[in-house]
Amino acid sequence: MEADWARPVVHWEIQAQDPAKIRDFYAAMFNWTIGDGPIMRFGAGVGPPEPGPGGHISSAATSRVVVHIQVRDLRESLERAAALGGSILREPFQIPGGATIAAILDPEGNQVGLVQQ
Repeated sequence: MEADWARPVVHWEIQAQDPAKIRDFYAAMFNWTIGDGPIMRFGAGVGPPEPGPGGHISSAATSRVVVHIQVRDLRESLERAAALGGSILREPFQIPGGATIAAILDPEGNQVGLVQQ
């Protein structure tokens, strides 16, 4: 039998009621270049973490997918999210033995995790 392989996440999608508004939020929030048109494509970013993205499955009251994005400054990122029409969901906290993280809601209520670089 042939060896299996990891099947990494290679693409993700943000669905929105007002895609243009959400496009503007994410472009300004993370300095992303996002294309125009009905399918707004954008790249993976600069300097992704090594050896690549990780993930987990956890228990929650509502089913959803949460994207975690690396930022240089959590406090500045939280302030920027609020200024752009999002809101702060979780203030920064240190995971024991791990990263410092926080969370925001985009203008349509999608949760986004922020990870201190």
